[in-house]
Amino acid sequence: MDTLKIVEEISLDLDDLRKFIYENPELGFEEYKSSKAHMDLLKKHGFEIECPYMGCETSFKAVYDSKKEGRTISYLSEYDALPGIGHGCGHNILGATATGAGIVLSKLIDDIGGRVIVFGTAAEEIGGTKIEIANSHELDDVDVAIEMHPASYNSLTPNSLALATRRFEFFGKTSHAADAPEKGINALDAQIVLFSAINALRQETKDGARIHGIIKDGGKAANIIPDYTDSRFYARSPEKKDLLEILEKLENCARGAGLATGCQLKISEYEKGNDNTVRNLAFNEVLREKMEKYLDEEIRDEELNKGSTDAGNISHEIPTLHGYFKIADEGVSGHTVELRDATMTDYAFSQMKKVIAAIVEVGIEILQNDETYEKIMKEFKESIKSGKIIPHNELNKD
Repeated sequence: MDTLKIVEEISLDLDDLRKFIYENPELGFEEYKSSKAHMDLLKKHGFEIECPYMGCETSFKAVYDSKKEGRTISYLSEYDALPGIGHGCGHNILGATATGAGIVLSKLIDDIGGRVIVFGTAAEEIGGTKIEIANSHELDDVDVAIEMHPASYNSLTPNSLALATRRFEFFGKTSHAADAPEKGINALDAQIVLFSAINALRQETKDGARIHGIIKDGGKAANIIPDYTDSRFYARSPEKKDLLEILEKLENCARGAGLATGCQLKISEYEKGNDNTVRNLAFNEVLREKMEKYLDEEIRDEELNKGSTDAGNISHEIPTLHGYFKIADEGVSGHTVELRDATMTDYAFSQMKKVIAAIVEVGIEILQNDETYEKIMKEFKESIKSGKIIPHNELNKD
């Protein structure tokens, strides 16, 4: 079986796909051109498409069924861009890799048995469709999920940080800041107290945790005491249970700031959060074997990535790979114009084709090798963390 030869047979279509999405960057939940480009290519190769999917017009579920008994392999495709810099996270090439893998496996699965699904998952950067999929029953009949992210290095799947968001709005009372300051209630003071309290809190957080935020609205004029301010925070931690403790402390900091300044407080979630990624060592070993077959460069095995991804939510439901493959020089980081531009190089496209071949063969291993699959599932069941981060859809105004 020459998997790479099959990849080459569709390489022109995949090249067109990565270039088209690069040239048409679209933000999360606005990826109309990008999602259509993926779906058109998948339809061309015999996939049945469901769109809108999970209530989202830019998400899709593409299925190729061999009509023979077997497991179901899924690939996670992303295609949203970043504001200002376009595909600085490389989702144009990430999505093409996932869709390409799905198509190549579909050429082989009729002889093996089972199904292949490509999930088109909108808005990864802002808490997207994977969260909805993980919270539904859509994965009940799916056995594994696979995704590979472009980077400046090759890596097996690391753990990633669980993430949650909080918005703190303070409501005070306007007054002239010079003539009658005593008549005002300063909502900006509340934010300053909040930031000071959070800065003090950092000393008591566990290693690996992150708290970072901005003041979105701090007032309108220096001579008017602000009656309204708005701040937004991300909180991250390697463990969900620790993240829940951080969130409780953040909210208590905000309540204290409201009490200290006399302001009313509203707490809400402004973006959906992500679960931490559950790293599966047995699954990673399959990925290592297949990556080493096609890539001559170092393949890292890092325990923790300090970012966050909604693939983490999927990893709490089924065994999930979220590895990385090198398309740029060492030291080039994500969310940069350098990584964006690297997605268009010949080197990146060559790497992409090799990685497609590798993760197709990962899928074949899962389909054909019962012992390997059972080992992966045993580890998954033992290591999965209990409990979900529950979105605060309706938090009390204090």
